[in-house]
Amino acid sequence: MTDLDGLSVLIVEPVSGGAALARAAHRLGARVVTASQDAGDCEIPAKLREIVDEVLVVDTNDEAALAEAVTRLHRRNPFDAVLPGCDFYVATAARLAARLGLPGLPVETVDSVRNKALMRESVTRAGLRSPRFAEADTTDRLRSAAEHVGFPCVMKPVESSGSIHVSLARDWPQLLRAFTELAQDETLDLGRPMGHRVIVEQYVPGEEISADGYVADGVTTVVAVTRKVLGAEPRFVELGHLTPADLPGDVTDQVKAYTEDVVRALNVTAGPFHCELRLSDQGPVLIELGARLPGDGIPELVKRVTGVDLTLIMLAAGLGADPRRLGAFGEPVAASAAVRFLTLPEGDSYSGIKGWDELSDLPNVVETHVAIPPGVPVPEVRDCRSRLAHVLYTADSHRAALAFWDSLDERVVIQ
Repeated sequence: MTDLDGLSVLIVEPVSGGAALARAAHRLGARVVTASQDAGDCEIPAKLREIVDEVLVVDTNDEAALAEAVTRLHRRNPFDAVLPGCDFYVATAARLAARLGLPGLPVETVDSVRNKALMRESVTRAGLRSPRFAEADTTDRLRSAAEHVGFPCVMKPVESSGSIHVSLARDWPQLLRAFTELAQDETLDLGRPMGHRVIVEQYVPGEEISADGYVADGVTTVVAVTRKVLGAEPRFVELGHLTPADLPGDVTDQVKAYTEDVVRALNVTAGPFHCELRLSDQGPVLIELGARLPGDGIPELVKRVTGVDLTLIMLAAGLGADPRRLGAFGEPVAASAAVRFLTLPEGDSYSGIKGWDELSDLPNVVETHVAIPPGVPVPEVRDCRSRLAHVLYTADSHRAALAFWDSLDERVVIQ
């Protein structure tokens, strides 16, 4: 199978990696259908709409309504794969796939790759290294959680993403303030309220990395280990990624072995995974795992450095196909690759980026993108929504990637 002519792929809310999935499926000749609210931050971008064969407009956060609409369409034009377009819909897509008799993650355990409390429980039950944790949804339970976990601790919503409302607390007033900000936040994320169910977990110091890979035929493969560059605490905003992470060989081996154990504990049976870890004094410790494509351009970094196309691997998993037959394994083209995000530290608007257009002419720059146009208010650096632009590039070594990263402070100036 080198093309997907005659096959039909459904992608639920094609944001983040879901857009890349749609483009890959279209390029290979599949009929591409998206289920989407198609409004607000779920609106299908014009360029993506051009290659989508049909947009099924439905409330994707109403799983019963979504299942009814998808089933009705499936009877007329059967789907061959159902895939999540972002982290929020991993469990939803698994249940839809099972309903239609298509390949997907096991519905009995799929919630453990979305709900951070269930994830912690599964990993702890498997006997793997994991921080102390507790759930809370009221201030009284928050205090009990803090007493169990101790300080410093990290509070995060149980089912959010993008570092939204993830915060370090070194004492009770800081933790209470973070919880109150979450409870009072009425902003919708992909049409979903923030909610106020959180997990409070032991703070793990150490460098943060991600192990990206896939499961096929019962075998877990870690393809690449990526270094994460984080903003200032108490937030954990990801300001960029460098692949590979340039770790000592024995540390890389520990990361791969631990990640494989986590994947088994969470019963990820097929497709890509994005495993975020901290390198503690005792070894790798799970932050969280997503059973889907990573965001932030990481699939492109991995592909350039290793030749492995995680997007095609996810497409193959949804179809129950051999990823080799889709061309998922090629040759690397760079020793190192990175993506750096630009932010305004205090949050504000800006009039332009001096030197931005010249970046595209540099031979090692793969992609530049402005997410928040000039003149539009930029949020202060609290989560992924504060990143106004990014540069994705390659280098001959990890050291060269770091040098180019630093050079961007002089090459481009936010005005």
